[in-house]
Amino acid sequence: MGHRGDTASCLPLLLLVLLLLAFCRGRVVRVPKGPLIRVVGTEVVIPCSVSDYDGPSEQNFDWEFSRDTDFVRIVSTWDSTFTSEEYQKRVGRGDIKLRRSSNDAVELVIRNIQPADQGRYKCSTPSTDATVQGNYDAEVQVKVISDGLSVSGSKGRSSMPLRLSEGDSFRLRCSAVTTSPEHTHLHVTWQIKSGSAWRDILSLTHEGKFQPGPGYEERYRNGDIRLDTGANDTYRLSVSQASSADGGAYRCLVSEWVRGADGSWQRIQEKNVEIASVSIQRTALDVVISTSNVSVTERDSLDLTCNITTDRSGIFQAEVMWYFSASPDDTLADAQLLLSMDRDSVVSDSTLISLSHVDRNSYRLLVRDVDVEDSGYYFCEAAIWVPLHNGSWHKVVERTSAPVSVVVTALEPDYDVFLNASKTPKFSDDPTELHCRITNVQDTEANLRFAVSWYYRQRLRSDDVVADELLATMDADWTLLPGGRSRERIQNGEIIFSKKSADTFSLRIQWTSESDRGDYFCVVSAWSRHRNNSWVKSKDVTSAPVNIFWATQGPVFNVSVHSDSPTIYQGEVADLLCIVTMEGMALEPDDMSFDVSWFAVRSFTLDREPILLASLDRRGIVTQSRRNGSSDISLERISPLEFRLRVHGCEDHDFGNHYCVVTPWVRSATGVWQREPDIRAKPIFLSVKMDVLNAFKYPLLIGIGLATVIGLLSCLIGYCSSRWCCKKEVQETRRERRRLMSMEMD
Repeated sequence: MGHRGDTASCLPLLLLVLLLLAFCRGRVVRVPKGPLIRVVGTEVVIPCSVSDYDGPSEQNFDWEFSRDTDFVRIVSTWDSTFTSEEYQKRVGRGDIKLRRSSNDAVELVIRNIQPADQGRYKCSTPSTDATVQGNYDAEVQVKVISDGLSVSGSKGRSSMPLRLSEGDSFRLRCSAVTTSPEHTHLHVTWQIKSGSAWRDILSLTHEGKFQPGPGYEERYRNGDIRLDTGANDTYRLSVSQASSADGGAYRCLVSEWVRGADGSWQRIQEKNVEIASVSIQRTALDVVISTSNVSVTERDSLDLTCNITTDRSGIFQAEVMWYFSASPDDTLADAQLLLSMDRDSVVSDSTLISLSHVDRNSYRLLVRDVDVEDSGYYFCEAAIWVPLHNGSWHKVVERTSAPVSVVVTALEPDYDVFLNASKTPKFSDDPTELHCRITNVQDTEANLRFAVSWYYRQRLRSDDVVADELLATMDADWTLLPGGRSRERIQNGEIIFSKKSADTFSLRIQWTSESDRGDYFCVVSAWSRHRNNSWVKSKDVTSAPVNIFWATQGPVFNVSVHSDSPTIYQGEVADLLCIVTMEGMALEPDDMSFDVSWFAVRSFTLDREPILLASLDRRGIVTQSRRNGSSDISLERISPLEFRLRVHGCEDHDFGNHYCVVTPWVRSATGVWQREPDIRAKPIFLSVKMDVLNAFKYPLLIGIGLATVIGLLSCLIGYCSSRWCCKKEVQETRRERRRLMSMEMD
């Protein structure tokens, strides 16, 4: 309860204070606190503002000046006759003027202020208030001091040209001193002009702080740009690792600052002097490998020299790096670094590769005991380093040579391969044994191994080419890799591959069948071991083929194609006969059967892929391929050795070369069906023509019929029209029948 009573007693006092503040409110005119210290010959700007006023928003201002007691009118914003006589010329020339900054503020600008302008300046505002309250003018003291600031370049020179190389360091000096009677501070800024505008590099402010310009912060932190003070009021700019961006005009900008009565710093004047014009020349560097394309033999040495040429003078060091790449278009990131020599001539370690400094501009790469894997592209990269003032080094330029192609020719071992048959079959189911021997080996070093691959080639009665069939491959470590056709027989032990000795490989067929008849040959591959202990095939030698064959009493089959009418018209039926003939021993029809396939090549020559039309297997099952036209085909066996293909409703796209392929199957005495080689007949060309008479017969009959009907219909319509529609009734004139009168009666 006591606290509430205290609060209630304070309320009347608070209301009284607020009431007094309301009555005390009025116009306030403000100018800066004085004295304002300015340097003779400079421009002085004195602001004046008004607040808490009534009336229009834009206020007028009057300025007056007093050296002692009386004020002299200078200039007014609203009265052109306000200016006194002694200021009329300066106001007319614009040396003294008013500059409005807002509706309630103006600035008094005095150019080239002189000692006579030292005194009190009063800013007044005419009243626009309903009642006179507040202050309507304010005064400020201006003190004019002599110009004691002096700025000059090194040794009194205003500007000097300076030519430097990229990466060099340079220093620029300027001198700045002031003899002002007031306690002033200097603000020194180094600037560069590479285009149309000056940019700040580094400043020493009037508060003693270093301030780098935009874009120079990192270089200032790294110590590449420094500003030092020296004796005789000198300010030195040091630039390290100069680049092309450091070229341009340099100047020293010095401003003089004084602390005002309100404690803030005020700039009272500013001067500058151009110190130097700096041009940065890029360092030229050419990197060339002395040879263009190199070919070396395996296990020889590869010798390459990298030559560098530069226009750099003075102290510098070169760094060289050799790279290897499988492609000439690879970048440094994709390439393999072989060796490098830094600027201190320290070479990275390698066993088979060495890098030596032949002379100041030549660096030699030596690769000993080259391998086939060393084939590729070699190039070198060089960099120029220059020393800095702090003892560190800076890389000024870097170049890469064009790649050099290096081809390493493999050393092929010299040897021969001989294949012979130690056992040949006389009859079916006899064993067959072949020996593949390596002879006349010239290089018998431990880094060479041999592997053998066995191949079979079937002999055909026709001239068709049959691809070689891989039976198996035996590696140097005796690993057997069977082929697709012989895999099952190898697993069953019917075919055996072995290595008799270091130079002899054997193939044995336990029970030779008639399907095994043909040519056999072996391919011996030499494998060489490289430096990385990998094995690479270096050479293949193929033996002469050995033919495995024995005479048999089976018949010889021949196939031909016949047609009574190879030229037909569209819509007709084409009959093609595939006729099988036998020579030698005759067989019963039940002991032989045939797979028959018909093909067509849709061209006058056999330059296109054949198209399967239909097939009939030895069980009598017919398979037809999909057709696009309206014609149809049928395939049937009309006799044990004759097969007929019929094309029903032939169309023009049914033309072309037609032939059949027959696969005979013969049943042996043991009752086993054996497949004979495929036999292809010579093709016959089927020509399909268009029957002009039949093609136009029906259209002509239809046309004649339509014409006849239309003619009869026209005659009927004409007759009807003339008979009923166009008839006119003619009234006959009635004649009076009068008898002739006799003359007597007349």
